[in-house]
Amino acid sequence: MGEQAASDAAAGVSRPHALRRWSGGIAAALAALMLAGGCATLDQQQRRWIFQPSDRSWSGGEWASQGMQDVWIDFHSRETGQAVRLHALWLPQPDATAPVLLYLHGAGWNVRGSAHRMRRMHELGFSVLGIDYRGFGQSTRALPSEETAFEDALAAWRWVAAERPQSRRYVFGHSLGGAIAVHLASEVDDAAGLMVEASFSSIRDVVGTTRWGWLPVGPLITQPFDAANRIAGVRAPVLVVHGSADHLIRPELGRRLYEGARTPKRFVLVEGGTHHSTNGIAQPAYREALVELFGWPAAR
Repeated sequence: MGEQAASDAAAGVSRPHALRRWSGGIAAALAALMLAGGCATLDQQQRRWIFQPSDRSWSGGEWASQGMQDVWIDFHSRETGQAVRLHALWLPQPDATAPVLLYLHGAGWNVRGSAHRMRRMHELGFSVLGIDYRGFGQSTRALPSEETAFEDALAAWRWVAAERPQSRRYVFGHSLGGAIAVHLASEVDDAAGLMVEASFSSIRDVVGTTRWGWLPVGPLITQPFDAANRIAGVRAPVLVVHGSADHLIRPELGRRLYEGARTPKRFVLVEGGTHHSTNGIAQPAYREALVELFGWPAAR
């Protein structure tokens, strides 16, 4: 069994409901709370369902993260008024001027669960920093939200800028991390490029693709992650990658996100790619995009 197939199998065996039924779970939970009332309860439950914060990884992720450097990012949160400490994994290139990628992971696992994707992006020529949002891994224990996750991503972006001031800096987000990456890229003016994989246009659109999509849950959504509207504010080139066999986040949601972006941009539909396997299959497409969309030397 290949690395990515093993990843899929491990995810399916270890967390079948958390990963395979993520979107349907959000929709069903919102429907159940339509009669429950209580704004605070509704908001907290959505944050739990959407992020599924965890300090765990799968075994392949633990293995892939071996040898990566532990990094700690400390800052004061304007959103909560509290001190925050983020844990991150740092995989630098020997060349201090090599381009840097900020990797933002999705729901469920901690950052080590994405170490195999981080290594693939490192093989493309990036130094890679992957962070855990609050509530994940060894980062500050707190229930994450859309706004605090953006704060965390921005703090990591500033760390990268200080650590590699001469490097071109890129933002990468997988799944839920894609929406966070769009938010970050729309707010900073020094991103050389945005890459979004297996992500979506908004939580409302995700709910709309489920069997609960007919329910009027839109007004109940407190964590909208409206990436389709935010992406118009991204001034850097945009690459959107999606697997044709992604049954967790459907490809049309990635296409909708792409359509809202400014040019230059590119949409890559990876034939046969699932929510978990697309990154491995798409490496040739990433190499091509680095040259043709982001202007990298062809020999890199």
